[in-house]
This record gives sequence, structure tokens and C-alpha cells, in this order.
Amino acid sequence: MTDTLFEHLQDDADFAAIAPRLAAADAATRRVALMELADFEDDAYLPAFLRALADGDAQVRAEAARLLAGNEDPDAVDGLAACLLDADEVVRAAAAQSLSELKTHAAGLRLLPWALHDDAFVRAAALRALRELRLGEAAQAAQASLDHPAALVRREAVGVLGWLKHGAALPALSTLARHDEDIEVRRAATGALGLATDDSVLDALLGALADAAWPVREEAAATLGKLRLAAAADGLIAAMADEYWQVRLRAARSLGRIGARSALPVLSEALLHEMGNLRKEAAIALGEIADPAALAVLQLAAADPDPEVRKAAMLALGKLAAVQPQ
Repeated sequence: MTDTLFEHLQDDADFAAIAPRLAAADAATRRVALMELADFEDDAYLPAFLRALADGDAQVRAEAARLLAGNEDPDAVDGLAACLLDADEVVRAAAAQSLSELKTHAAGLRLLPWALHDDAFVRAAALRALRELRLGEAAQAAQASLDHPAALVRREAVGVLGWLKHGAALPALSTLARHDEDIEVRRAATGALGLATDDSVLDALLGALADAAWPVREEAAATLGKLRLAAAADGLIAAMADEYWQVRLRAARSLGRIGARSALPVLSEALLHEMGNLRKEAAIALGEIADPAALAVLQLAAADPDPEVRKAAMLALGKLAAVQPQ
């Protein structure tokens, strides 16, 4: 074992047994040797994986990238980030996935410069990795990426700002929610508006509630309920007639959350719908509104053939009883 890169391992019997296969002419042999080396979970072997990231075979590079998942060593972070520019799509994807498993602030700071890279895939992958780290320093890079020409980058930038609850981005997120050309960007931006602490995003959410794409409408209905924006009652009532059941489910739940008494007619009607999940959500919402006018329909729902609907109706009846004068 004369390679200077591994001089510190010259007395390591485990490494010595695998080292010849790491340098084998056959790529499959090299890849399997890397996997065996990973089983030892020894940080001293990191140089072998870093070298493999530059292997002449894409499958070996991809395996090395996968095996470095979540590795917080600065050299590992740098090596994986560099692989985001690999000529092979599989290698790039493996590196992006491994970087997304980083957990520490220090590793995030190491990756941060890549979040402003000119290459769209690299920038998106870095933003994705930074998202769940909740790295405050990433806000600037994310906000700068909201108008990036690549939808993939805009989606990841929205995710970072949403996880950071970065209120300063609300105006830009409102614009994306209503006008971005990409459905997933609009949906993500609509969900991110849930970080608001007032009704400043109401118009944007009502606009999203009328979006041409049902996933955006569904997200808008859910976010309006999360924010408990009472002024959204009329829009959510209208959404109870949406052609997509996913939107109706969210609208029903949100009407309950905002306590919309004006929704009693549409929620009562929903208790008769053929879809059990919608009947259940309507019962839950009527329980949250707790208006005595819903007593009769909830009593009928308590005998529903669906056990989940019956359970929701009984719980709702309990809430009505709790607010009745003794």
C-alpha cells in the first residue's frame, strides 16, 4: 500500500484486504469494494470515497456519492457539491440526495455558496439541501432565486423561505402564488403564504383558490383554514362546489376552522354526499362551528353507514352539547 493518500492506513488490516479491489480494473469490483468499506463506518476511510467521486466510471461515482449521504466532513460536502456538476445524471442525482441529508449548521454554511451557482440544477439541489436545515443565512440566496428562469430553482427557493418563515418574502410569494407559470411553484408559494401573521395575503390566497390548477386550489383552501381567515368564508363556500374532491375536502375542513356559520347549508348538504371522506370532513367542520342549527343533520349522520363518519358526527354532537345552555 504505497499510495500516499492512504499512508495513515498502512497498518489497517481491514483496509489492506479491500484496497487492491478499490484499484481493480473492473468498475463493478471497485463499486462493491466501496460498499464493503462503508460497512466499517470508519471516518478514516473517507479519502477512499472522495477519490471514488472522481472515478472514471459513473456507477462508481454514483455509489460513492450515495455512500457519503449525510457526511458532515467539509471535504465530503465539497466533494458532493462538485458532483452536482458531474456529466452523468445519475451521479448528479445521487449527490443531490446525499446533500439533502445534511443536518448541521456548519455543513449548511459550507454548501451555501452553491445556492447561487449559475447552473440551475446545482442551485436547486443546494437550496433543497439547505431547506430543512433552517439556515437563516440561506434566506438571501433563496429570495434572490424567486425570479430564476428555471421553475425547479423557484420551487426550491420557495421551500427555503417557507421553512424559514421569512416574512419579508411574503409580497414576492404572493405574486408567485397568483402569477407564476409553473403549477408547482404556484402551489408551493400558496402553501408558504401560511407563514403570514395577518390578513395581508388574503387576496393572493383567494386568487389561488380560483386557480386553473386544482392542486393550487387545494393548497389555497388548506392555507386559508390554517390562517383562520374569516373573510375567506364566501370563497371557501364556493369551493365546496369544486369539481375536484380534494379541494372540497380542504374547503370543508377550513370552513370549520374559521367557524363559518354561513357555511351550514353547504356543509349540511355535504353530509349527504356519496363520498365518505367528504361526509366526515363536513361533520368535523360542523362540530367546530358548533351551531345548534346543525343538530338535526348531525343526528342523522350519527347513523351513517361509514364508521368514520359516525365517529365524527358523535364528536360534533358532543361539541354542540357542550355549548348548549344548561
